[in-house]
Amino acid sequence: MAEQAELTRPATRDRIQTVNPATGEPGRSYEWHTIGQAQDAAAAAHRAQLEWRRTAFDERARVVRKAGEILRARKDELARLMTEEMGKTLDDGRAEVEKCALNCDWFADHADEYLANEPVDVGGPEAFVTYNPLGVVLAIMPWNFPFWQVFRFVAPALMAGNGALLKHASNVPGSALAIEEVLHQAGVPHDLFRTLLLPTSDVEALIKDQHVAAITLTGSVAAGKAVASEAGSVLKKCVLELGGSDAYIVLEDADIEAAAMIAATARMVNGGQSCIAGKRFIVVREILDRFTDAVVEAMRGYEMGDPTREGTRLGPMQSVKARDEIHRQVQDSVAKGAQLLLGGQIPDRAGAWYPATVLGDVRPGQPAHDEEVFGPVAAIIAAEDEADAIRIANASEFGLGSGVLTGDPDRGRRIAAEELDAGLSFVNENVRSDPRMPFGGIKHSGYGRECASFGIREFTNIKSVHVRPLEHGTGNTVE
Repeated sequence: MAEQAELTRPATRDRIQTVNPATGEPGRSYEWHTIGQAQDAAAAAHRAQLEWRRTAFDERARVVRKAGEILRARKDELARLMTEEMGKTLDDGRAEVEKCALNCDWFADHADEYLANEPVDVGGPEAFVTYNPLGVVLAIMPWNFPFWQVFRFVAPALMAGNGALLKHASNVPGSALAIEEVLHQAGVPHDLFRTLLLPTSDVEALIKDQHVAAITLTGSVAAGKAVASEAGSVLKKCVLELGGSDAYIVLEDADIEAAAMIAATARMVNGGQSCIAGKRFIVVREILDRFTDAVVEAMRGYEMGDPTREGTRLGPMQSVKARDEIHRQVQDSVAKGAQLLLGGQIPDRAGAWYPATVLGDVRPGQPAHDEEVFGPVAAIIAAEDEADAIRIANASEFGLGSGVLTGDPDRGRRIAAEELDAGLSFVNENVRSDPRMPFGGIKHSGYGRECASFGIREFTNIKSVHVRPLEHGTGNTVE
């Protein structure tokens, strides 16, 4: 399921209607762009990018840093917008906006270092590697972190000299337009970055537009496969950050209470609606009962509450449809032998509410074991020992995040670094993204990296350059 980029065309092409997931009441509505308008925007972005790529790093940094300042100044307003559109708590929304600002600061400060020419000693002529922008990058983004997912991409893309087009999820159009407003207010040229309110049925034409150079998508496996196929048909690069079913191995030497708190924190990130939320907790049998009891108590602390109130720990899911899918996965898992230890009941109230839920005795064949459950549901899986826990963790189609909870940091370091098949492995803390470290997955969790030097270079032409004086006898016929 993952951080869904929209997969189906809305019922009407007239307007986008938002719905407040906490109440089920309609919110603001917005007009769609046409594919013609989107293609005109792509052509304009291409022209703007040809100018932007020639600006100095200092000028790009001034603009991107200003975007961070505007984000901080508008933090409360933007957090409320996320709450209205997709149900994020105000506390989480403010933290998300602050993280976007930090990301802007980081790439404003470090892009010139990440993209500096790298000399290479080839034993003769001058040689170096340089990083040139690719052009206009189309970003297809999800609803669950409506600001962070975009700024994680757009700050380094702009600093690298690229232009960008944003096709956001259809339930967060206000957030998408607010991002455009922030960037334009900061000084990003109007045509260089544009938000396009498009149904998914129009995305293929935009991917194949001659003015789009590359694509980045955060979304479901199905969306990733579709975009990869369309981009591949026209030989355009794409970076895909897809689903995750993050496994945390809990070893017998772990402090039970501390491990349970980390597990609950990992599971309940954004109400469980995160690709890097902990989802499978694989526990050696020696401590299984004690850890299970501790996790149930820790998860019990996440009570459903009004997302607009300070201190609320669990708001609504992003939609009733999404909530009902989570409940189906829980019910199917219980029908196939899982034990319902906490939650698992839809409350009798309007809106997309689902309680913190814990499932025990989770085994292969149950959705909680085999699928990504994109909500506040912790699955506890028994393992015989360390080796068995590693085997279970890796026996998944996904490979985004992973964790090890242990009283021995050296043991955790070895398992995280050498044994777990994932793009990220954290020891004794919950997985999260950081602009200073590469972020991305393997297997059905996608390919390519965001953040740090690895991320900013994804959308550059990594070019080898040789320079020597023109003289006789300097040719080389070996390829």
